[in-house]
Amino acid sequence: MILLRNLTLARAGRPLLEGINLSLHVGQKVGVTGANGCGKSSLFALFTGDLHQEAGDLELPPQWVIAHVGQETPALATGALDFTLDGDAELRRIEADLREAEDKHDGEAIAHLHMDYGHIDGYSARARAAALLHGLGFGDADFARPVAAFSGGWRVRLNLARALMCRSDLLLLDEPTNHLDLDAVIWLEGWLRAYRGTLLMISHDRDFLDAVVSHIAHIEGRRLKLYTGNYSFFERARAEQLALQQAMFVKQQREVAHLKSYIERFRAKATKARQAQSRIKALARMEEVTAAHVDTPFEFRFFEPVGSPDPLLMLEDAAAGYGDVAVLRGLTLNLRPGERLGLLGRNGAGKSTLIRLLAGASQPLAGHRREGKGLKIGYFAQHQLEQLRPDESPLWHMNHLDPRTRDQDFRNYLGGFNFHGEMATSPVGPFSGGEKSRLALALLIWQKPNLLLLDEPTNHLDLEMRHALTLALSEYEGAMVLVSHDRHLLRTTCDSFYLVSDGGLKPFDGDLDDYRKWLDQSASADKVSRQETAAAAAPPRAKAAEPRRSGERNLSREIEQLERRMAQLNEEKTRLDARLADPATYQSPDKAALQKSTARQAEVVRLLGEAEEKWLALHEALEKQ
Repeated sequence: MILLRNLTLARAGRPLLEGINLSLHVGQKVGVTGANGCGKSSLFALFTGDLHQEAGDLELPPQWVIAHVGQETPALATGALDFTLDGDAELRRIEADLREAEDKHDGEAIAHLHMDYGHIDGYSARARAAALLHGLGFGDADFARPVAAFSGGWRVRLNLARALMCRSDLLLLDEPTNHLDLDAVIWLEGWLRAYRGTLLMISHDRDFLDAVVSHIAHIEGRRLKLYTGNYSFFERARAEQLALQQAMFVKQQREVAHLKSYIERFRAKATKARQAQSRIKALARMEEVTAAHVDTPFEFRFFEPVGSPDPLLMLEDAAAGYGDVAVLRGLTLNLRPGERLGLLGRNGAGKSTLIRLLAGASQPLAGHRREGKGLKIGYFAQHQLEQLRPDESPLWHMNHLDPRTRDQDFRNYLGGFNFHGEMATSPVGPFSGGEKSRLALALLIWQKPNLLLLDEPTNHLDLEMRHALTLALSEYEGAMVLVSHDRHLLRTTCDSFYLVSDGGLKPFDGDLDDYRKWLDQSASADKVSRQETAAAAAPPRAKAAEPRRSGERNLSREIEQLERRMAQLNEEKTRLDARLADPATYQSPDKAALQKSTARQAEVVRLLGEAEEKWLALHEALEKQ
């Protein structure tokens, strides 16, 4: 269990959290939310020991292994697979001890170490690491590539794979879906649901939070409150609290107005002076209740496009790629005013390549790209953040874009993107990724495009800004093509989907749930294809061993099914434990519900024990194959 008792946390002398009391149980999955700068990442630094509390106590089980994603990845010569395996420190320690024992020909030590190696599933470690890398979008050819050969975004994925490889008791993830494509996000979602340790995760992806977490720890006003349920449950609970808070505020304002009226009428009258003074003291003592409103700093809308040709843009049997290498062929698309398309496809399928072709950032390698007269494109991609002038301010960028507009109009406009006061005139260089993304969006919107081409626009944006962008895009009257791993944004703003796959583009007849099924079927087909290829290429001796491999596959499949069942039971046990740990449960008059919960908890514990025994037996059988 994790316990925080009356804990105060500060950074650089600025208090972030004050008087926090929190208890987290083993196996709980908690989403940490709150405005930027409220202390979410600092709370993680407290758990890793990089930051210490100003007051109060933090209790963590001393034997717990804590995993988190490294912020930096040196340019190492280590291969991607070995770098991932390094995440399991105990595995690497046993391997080193085993090499030393073998060098000394110490048979007894070798035997013990092999036993330890089996206990931590060391023999399947490389397969598990390969599965992590596959899930995060790496191909077999990437496994031996040195870390130094990967770009920044792919190194972030390697750091994530390394953290997931660690057999941790506590996993800390800070924005794990940044730099991931939708298929990798969906895979990670499933992996985290099956994770058996305690999870604390910061994320601005509401669908991802909904699918993974069982609790929300929300930071606001230097306080931290734990809510039971996923993000949607938290939103509803907080909305109810805000509504109650608003009612309290309205009631209090009536009382304040009444007291002030009394004071003004009678403070000068001697006969009423004492009563007036008591009212003044009552007014001073009255606790102020903040008006309940969504404290979002963002308020903006897309301007109505000035005219739109029909069609806006056409691709006719076009090919797209890099250099002379075509990634996509036979592209035919007719974009008309008001169309809202979402692009789906596996990592590396060519979605960004297609967006670049549509934007005119690259020319077709074959076929034609034709623009309608009056087409005005608004193109957002992550590389555009690098084109911002680091020494110049948001106001300078706006002036550079449109020198005829008054500075005050620009300041009013930038305020909707939370660039107020000095921030509007500060250099862009020190800005965070989210702030740069907001500025790039502000510049794009000002140009009144009639076709929006958005490639992962929500990277680095917090929940409030994502919500504001979703509302703005929902009301946008122009055409749009969107690539995003944020399913809430896709679901809310797109009318139809196209699938980028097998080097081509075609309409996708379905929604995002259907796309998840398509990914699962595609992954299964790829696995069968790899197995068939390996079997065909195997030498005769290996082919003779195929029955044994078939048995291994059956055992592995049974183990996977059992692990999914154990994950479901663990989730149910976590919910039951939380319910039975809540004092309010025992104060409820519904004693039958309490007895039912207690009986079900005992049943789940029994089922888990049986499942774990069977799991061990299956692993022993697999090792004997």
